[in-house]
Amino acid sequence: QVQLVESGGGSVPSGGSLRLSCVYSVYPASVNTMAWFRQAPGKEREGVAVISTVVETTMYADSVKGRFTISQDNAKKTMYLQMNNLQPEDTAMYYCAANVHYNVINLEVATFGYWGQGTQVTVSS
Repeated sequence: QVQLVESGGGSVPSGGSLRLSCVYSVYPASVNTMAWFRQAPGKEREGVAVISTVVETTMYADSVKGRFTISQDNAKKTMYLQMNNLQPEDTAMYYCAANVHYNVINLEVATFGYWGQGTQVTVSS
């Protein structure tokens, strides 16, 4: 079974920061790649950041590059998304996702077969 649970969302003013967490449990499979996606009302789900769990490789969407940082603490079985200089355009439901089969580094929804329930991020002007 694979379980992903996000937390850390909230409401912040423009320019503020939040840190999202995704606690994961995997058995008997192991997580090879994890990612953060987001979806605003009426919009398609889009990739935000991805990290390999076996190599030090990350990738970010252009819209968040330089502002967001993805990281992982395997001992705590937790993935993080540090979000700085948040803007109203970042307002969305943020989802944790995992690939348990391959070490694939991309931001395509179809790549990830397991998803958390989401945590809401709201940025005011």
